[in-house]
Amino acid sequence: MATKLENRVWELLRQVQFPGMSRDIVSFGFVDRVVAEGDEIAVDLVITTHSRPSAEAVQNQVREILSDEIAGAHVRVGLEVKTPEAPGQQAVAQDPSLIPGVRKVVAVASGKGGVGKSTVAANLAIRLAQLGHRVGLLDADIYGPSMPMMFGIDEKPLVHGDRLQPFERYGVKVMSLGFILEVDTPVIWRGPMVMKALEQLLGDVDWGELDYMIIDMPPGTGDAQLTISQRVPLAGAVIVSTPQDIALIDARKGLAMFEKVNVPVLGIVENMSGFVCSHCGETTDIFKRGGGQRTAELLGCPFLGSIPLDPAIVEGGDAGTPIVTMQPDGHHAEAFGKVAAAVIAQVASQDQPKLTIS
Repeated sequence: MATKLENRVWELLRQVQFPGMSRDIVSFGFVDRVVAEGDEIAVDLVITTHSRPSAEAVQNQVREILSDEIAGAHVRVGLEVKTPEAPGQQAVAQDPSLIPGVRKVVAVASGKGGVGKSTVAANLAIRLAQLGHRVGLLDADIYGPSMPMMFGIDEKPLVHGDRLQPFERYGVKVMSLGFILEVDTPVIWRGPMVMKALEQLLGDVDWGELDYMIIDMPPGTGDAQLTISQRVPLAGAVIVSTPQDIALIDARKGLAMFEKVNVPVLGIVENMSGFVCSHCGETTDIFKRGGGQRTAELLGCPFLGSIPLDPAIVEGGDAGTPIVTMQPDGHHAEAFGKVAAAVIAQVASQDQPKLTIS
């Protein structure tokens, strides 16, 4: 059972924030151990970041607050700084023959639902097509497929031979489980069924030749995410989050999952970043601002851009006309264009030989 002194130490640690972030180091899981006996206090920090100065600043803050608030205490603060692992080779056998004509596969993911991941995936795919690329979009959100509505498709796909034919809208080839199931049919499947369904959506669809396939991943970190990351040679993953601290914590989990299966994280997109009033033009940061960029800096991955919050994006998605088609010259299309350009650059960088210094 924790002593009264240990409880006091934990209370004080919750007042220490990582530089640039608004959540405390306990919530982030940076405190590995606390021991408080007599007048001796020992705290061990384990922080994963590319910024060692920031980690050392946290170490100093912890030492100062404990020394100042607990009179007569002898304080020792240990620090271990872990560098996020660089992408490496896949440890699990993949099957490139599932989608032989696809050059680059990019997963669009999030640590939690409700951050606009599918909206980003749809508009990113269309923007890539508008830039002249051959693009496919796979709705891999088995439990909540949304691409049928977002692309305004309520038909069943045709079958030629033994191959499903994807729909083509706005220059993008689209396939979703939602095209096959009845609209109100709930998907109550265990892991093996999910894995089989995803492999069929990849391998049994006539995708043809594509420069990019965008995969709209289910939110979270489960069977579907692991199946795709282990079976398909992903060029990288895009993590979508809102600026809220709680959403960013979940985004970190999604990023960590891809690192564990050695999939390159292309970067973070901050969605719902500021609301611009259509009447006065003033910007209101409803969900704060800049959290995505701070998290990218903390985790040492690129920041791909921010997408503003606008009712027109919601209206376009519900009507089957994503915002980059409804307002191709608007500031939203420009924002998605910058994200698309950043994704293209990051994918290309994965093909460049890495220099090593002996």
